[in-house]
Amino acid sequence: MSDDIDTGRIDAAVLALLWYNLRGTGMAWKGFDWDAMERLHQRGFITNPVGKARSVELTAEGREEAGRLFDELFARR
Repeated sequence: MSDDIDTGRIDAAVLALLWYNLRGTGMAWKGFDWDAMERLHQRGFITNPVGKARSVELTAEGREEAGRLFDELFARR
């Protein structure tokens, strides 16, 4: 694995996949890399990922950005 990893791109993919995982409640399973989840929390896109809960909530800003990223990364053109 390369030592030169673009964590911004990793975070974008994780946020987009969290959006894909929403179930109408704003909650998504948090089974992603802990470092990426913490960075998304620090940026205000998700609630605190630390704790016993198996899901996180996307903030309004996080939902908007996640939907945009999902379309950008995964939508067929």
